Amino acid sequence: SANSVLPFVGQDGGDKLSLIKLASVIEVSAKRGATELNLRSRLMEQIEWLPDSIGKLSGLVTLDLSENRILALPPSIGGLSSLTRLDLHSNRIAQLPDSIGDLLSLVFLDLRANQLSALPSTIGRLVRLEELDLTSNYISTLPDSIGSLASLKKLSIETNEVEEIPHTIGHCTSLKELRADYNRLKALPEAVGKIGTLEVLSVRYNNVRQLPTTMSSLENLKELDVSFNELEAVPESLCFATSLVKMNVGNNFADLKYLPRSIGNLANLEELDISNNQIRFLPDSFRLLAKLRVLRVEENPLELPPRHVADKGAQAVVQFMSEMVEKRDVKAQPAVKQRKSWAQMCCFSESNKRKRDGMDYVKA
Repeated sequence: SANSVLPFVGQDGGDKLSLIKLASVIEVSAKRGATELNLRSRLMEQIEWLPDSIGKLSGLVTLDLSENRILALPPSIGGLSSLTRLDLHSNRIAQLPDSIGDLLSLVFLDLRANQLSALPSTIGRLVRLEELDLTSNYISTLPDSIGSLASLKKLSIETNEVEEIPHTIGHCTSLKELRADYNRLKALPEAVGKIGTLEVLSVRYNNVRQLPTTMSSLENLKELDVSFNELEAVPESLCFATSLVKMNVGNNFADLKYLPRSIGNLANLEELDISNNQIRFLPDSFRLLAKLRVLRVEENPLELPPRHVADKGAQAVVQFMSEMVEKRDVKAQPAVKQRKSWAQMCCFSESNKRKRDGMDYVKA
């Protein structure tokens, strides 16, 4: 049928295609109105360019050219107007033609493990694109037009040479996952805080010193990984991102000395890694992390809670902090010696509590 992949281009096999055979596969596919073409690992090693005739496959919905040795795509690729999935991973593509922006139906684009150093600005025309994987290339800058990808849900730029993410990323209003591990980022744009849909933000192994102060709007953020950076502080505003389940700020070494006072606001936090930092004290509000199951604190000069408590795990620490704060409050009680009305005493204890946990906790 017109829909099926051509029988002699099966994954399992047979001989690899020469340029002449490839040209005839394209001709036959075009005549049949094929919707799918799988050439994964099927091209002879000498084939570094695709024939222009590939642009005739206007009925093609999925095209897999991965694991070959392709150096470039012909401009005619823009003719694949029905294409929703294009898999090019593990080739040697150094540049994309501007006509990539004509693939207006594209939903999924995999460019992992190529030799790209930049993207054409026309990429911003792919308004239906939901997944863009650029892992393992040589990209140093992303075009501002990335902000036009209104349907983008998942962006991976891991293992590149990206120094900054354009502030236009704030316009990617469908983005759920942003993965930028192993790059050269020194900061994240404040606009990241505008992406209310964001669920996963991972920037491991960069040079990030501070997080945007706008992170309080990330109400759907579930996972944050800023490990192996140069983070100097975790902003209080992050404690409003109350959907957080996993947070890793480990391995910031000499830079990170304390956690935000309002960390207790993160009522859904289950996993926290603060290992390999310079943290001596956990904040009082830590006692409110009732769901915390995993706590990594090794390689910190921890004094409070003491090391033997920390070694017992997350809930032992939460319990210890809770008892410690309670004992301290009891000790503080007799200080109110003057006769005061009940109302004044309640006010007094309420304002103390507010000072202790930071306003954020009271608001929550």
